Amino acid sequence: MRVRRWFVLVAALFLFTVSVRLQSQGRPASAADPGSRIPAPGPQAAYVGSARCGDCHPALYARWQKTRMANVVTDPKVRPEVIIPDFSKADPLLTFTRDDVAFVYGTKWKQRYFKKVGNDFFPLPAQWDVTHRIWRAYFVQPNTDWWVPFYPADNMKRPTGPLCDGCHSVNYNVQAKTVMEWNVGCERCHGPGSEHVRRPSPATIVNPARLDYVRANDTCIQCHSQGQPLKNPIAGQYYDWPVGFHQGGNLKDFWKLEEHKLGETTFTHFPDATGHKNRMQGNDFVQSVMYTRGVTCFSCHDVHGTGNNADLIKPVKQLCSTCHGPSSPNGPHAASVEEHTHHQRGSAGGECVACHMPTIEQTIADVNVRSHTFKFIPPGSTDQLKVPNPCTGCHTDRTTEWAREALKGWSGPSPWRVN
Repeated sequence: MRVRRWFVLVAALFLFTVSVRLQSQGRPASAADPGSRIPAPGPQAAYVGSARCGDCHPALYARWQKTRMANVVTDPKVRPEVIIPDFSKADPLLTFTRDDVAFVYGTKWKQRYFKKVGNDFFPLPAQWDVTHRIWRAYFVQPNTDWWVPFYPADNMKRPTGPLCDGCHSVNYNVQAKTVMEWNVGCERCHGPGSEHVRRPSPATIVNPARLDYVRANDTCIQCHSQGQPLKNPIAGQYYDWPVGFHQGGNLKDFWKLEEHKLGETTFTHFPDATGHKNRMQGNDFVQSVMYTRGVTCFSCHDVHGTGNNADLIKPVKQLCSTCHGPSSPNGPHAASVEEHTHHQRGSAGGECVACHMPTIEQTIADVNVRSHTFKFIPPGSTDQLKVPNPCTGCHTDRTTEWAREALKGWSGPSPWRVN
């Protein structure tokens, strides 16, 4: 009897091992198996430029060409229409001319202007506030970005190469100060493409959609985050982007996210660790439940271009319901959306992003972008930590006390979550 029981145990263990091995061969890479599906193009792989990608992927290329990713920086001599303000109108802040502008940066919230001196570009001292249609001074002040103490207090001594260009180009060379191409081209996210051109196959190019969720998100986090290279200075200068990282590598070997001490308000963070400024999407997102459940940036965004704001894959009013719905395991845990939001369907307060992605992270003056932690910030956090909450962010004529009492009267939310 004992021998028989031992034989059954061994047989069961063998079958279990085979089953696990077969399952692991047929499933996508998981968080515990980072990088298992990253192709290895080989050391001979080189960058070829987005136009070469467009030869075989014309539809995607045509969409991408219209995106802000493809037009982060623009030469105004090639496209003079990119300059938004009228330079012929005098303004005390406007101390330079169009002829001084070698590159234009941005078109959505702000527009900055770079002057070329030798092989470097330098930011000119005024920027255009697109929302308010006014000029504002541009100079990074002390006690803001971590790199400020390492550069003179002079825009013309703060080159964009170490501070910006690595994220606004493909394959920026820190020694030669050259790029494969300006803007966020195909190979910024897919890695060098020469092997793929030679042997078109999924095995010869990085597709972020086939990566584990950590490296998939790192495709975006490499630039949509505040942090520092692990090694600094580099070639005698301090860099504000992950020098040396190429898609297919491991971002954590080149980059660390900005540190934060809970309870402190800093240039980058609110006391609860929510981002305090723009370019904190990655810092926010890695804290979220979404991230830990394997959601990726491209679960919501398509950087190849869509007709929706922020290149969302669906209009914002429809996007969240792709995964969330009344009484679903993902929430909301209510019989209807209205029962969850306590706002009329179609109203501003009825949109998921109104409460879960409030516009509290500064990009210029009083113009803010949305947070990406997806957590609800209760009125109590405003009182105790000075973190803006979405209730009085919309109802600007009301107080946090009013918001707290209103939430207490709602059915559904836990009373411990709405203080």
